Amino acid sequence: MKVNFISGICISLLMLSCKQEAPLNYQVIPTPQSVAYKTGHLELPSEVKIAFPESVKKEADVLQEILSSDFNCRTILDPQNTMADIQLELTTGQSEKEKDGYSIDVSSKGIKITSGTSTGIFYGIQTLRQIIRANEGKLTVQKGTISDYPAFEWRAFMLDEGRHFKGKEVVKQLLDEMARLKMNVFHWHLTEDQGWRIEIKKYPMLTEVGSYRGSTEINHFGSNEYDGKPHQGFYTQDDIKEIVTYAADRHIMVVPEIEMPGHASAAIAAYPWLGTTGKKIKVPCKFGVQYDIYNVADPKVVNFLTDVIDEVITLFPSPVFHIGGDEVRYDQWNESPMVQSYMKKNDLATPAELQVYFTNTVSNILASKNKRMMGWNEITGAKLHEYQSEKDTKEGNEKLAAGTIVHFWKGDSSLIVSTLKKGYEVVNSFHEYTYLDYDYKSIPMEKAYNFNPIPAGLPTELQPKVLGTGCQMWGEFIPTTESMNYKVYPRIAAYAEVGWTEAGNKDYQKFKLALANFLTRWSSMGIKYGPTE
Repeated sequence: MKVNFISGICISLLMLSCKQEAPLNYQVIPTPQSVAYKTGHLELPSEVKIAFPESVKKEADVLQEILSSDFNCRTILDPQNTMADIQLELTTGQSEKEKDGYSIDVSSKGIKITSGTSTGIFYGIQTLRQIIRANEGKLTVQKGTISDYPAFEWRAFMLDEGRHFKGKEVVKQLLDEMARLKMNVFHWHLTEDQGWRIEIKKYPMLTEVGSYRGSTEINHFGSNEYDGKPHQGFYTQDDIKEIVTYAADRHIMVVPEIEMPGHASAAIAAYPWLGTTGKKIKVPCKFGVQYDIYNVADPKVVNFLTDVIDEVITLFPSPVFHIGGDEVRYDQWNESPMVQSYMKKNDLATPAELQVYFTNTVSNILASKNKRMMGWNEITGAKLHEYQSEKDTKEGNEKLAAGTIVHFWKGDSSLIVSTLKKGYEVVNSFHEYTYLDYDYKSIPMEKAYNFNPIPAGLPTELQPKVLGTGCQMWGEFIPTTESMNYKVYPRIAAYAEVGWTEAGNKDYQKFKLALANFLTRWSSMGIKYGPTE
C-alpha cells in the first residue's frame, strides 16, 4: 500500500514535470516559415542586456522601447557584450529571396536574432515581441529556433484619403500595426475626384479649392442622398515628410498615388484649363466614375503633371510612383476636336491607345527622375468596364512601357498571365479578395486569408514576376476612423499573412489562435474591429 502510494506520487510528479516542459507553441502573425521547438523555457532577467552592431542601433532602440512599453522590462544597451541576454547579429550569405529574412534562436544562453539586413533584424524583433510571455511578474520565452523570410517582396496596405481625409495620427497608428505585421508598403492614395490631399507649392489652388467639397454622398453609390456637411483636409509637405520618416523608421516604404488621367475632378475644379472641356466645375460630392479627365493632348497639362511629379518625388524616397490610371471614361476625349486631332497626328486609333501613349509619356518622365511607374491594370489598355466599348479599347500598336509595374485589381486572371508573358511585373490586388471597403459577407476573414497572389496554374517561370499583394481601404462610404477600423481590423492580419507566409505553411486554425492576442491589443486601443469569422 505504501509502495503504491509512493509510486503514485512519483508518477504524478513525472507527469507534472512533463506537463511543465511541454513546448508552448509560438503564436505569431504572420506565421513563420519554419519553427523547431526545444525543451524548456528561457526566463529573462529583471534587467535585460541587449548587444548589437552599430549598424542596427536603430533596431536595438526599437527593441528597447518594445520591452519597456509592452512588458515593463528594464533594459541596457550594451553593444559589445558577447554574453548579453539578447544579441542582434548581422550575417551574410542569404539568397536574394531571403535577404530580409531572419532567424531567432532561444536557448539557455539567451536570445539571438540574426539577419543579413537591418530590415530582417526589425522583423525578428516583431516576432520576438509576440513570443515573449508575461506570467506572475516573469518574462519567459519557449526555447526553439525560427527561420523566416517573406514569401513576397510587396506586402501593401492602401489608404484612400481622396474620398475622406483621416489625418496624421490615424496614418501613424496604421503604420504601427503594419510594422507589427511585417507589411512593408504603405500605398497612399492622395488625389481623387472628391479631394486633393497633398500640398503642391507651385499650384496652391489644388488644396485651396481641391481639398474642399460642400457635401458628401451617403449610404451607397447612386443614392442621391447627401449629408449636407462640408468636408476638407490636406497634408502639408512638412506633414508628408514627417509621415514618410515615421514609416521608414518602421521599415515601411510609402508609395504615393497621384491619379491621372482620370479621377482628376478636384484638380480640374482648381484649374479648369486642365480638363478636356475647359469648363469650370466644382469638386464632386457624388461618388462613382466621373466624366471630367485631363486633356492629355495639351502640352500645358503635361507640364502641370511634370511639375506635380517633381514636387511629389522630393517628398517620397520610394523608387515607385503610382499614377492610378483606372476608370477613365473616354467620352470627353471622343468629343474633343483637340484630342481627336492629337490622336490622328500621333497615329493613335483608340482612346485606350491614347491612354497607353500618355501613360508612356509619364513613364519616361518618371524614368528620367529614377522612378519606376506603377498603375492599375487599365493602363495596359484592356477593356475592364461596361462603359467602355469594344471599339474604344481595341488593341493598338502602342505598347505599355517596359519596366512598368501593373497593379491588377479587376478582370479575369488570364489578364495577369498575358501581362506577365509580356514581361511586366504584377502586384495582385484582385478586388473580390482584397478590397477592405467590401463588407464581411463579401469578404469574410477566411476568404481574405485564403487569397493566393499567384493565380492557379500560373507557369513556374512566371511566378517570380508576381511581386506580391496589397489590401485596399477605399474611402467612399467610410467617413470616420471608427468605420474604417471596423473594415480594416481584423482582416489586415489575414492579408499580412497572405503576403508573408508561403502558401504551404499557412494554417487558418493556428492563425485564429494567434489572432486572439491581436484582438486583445486592438480592444485595449479602443479599436472596434469587425467579425473574426
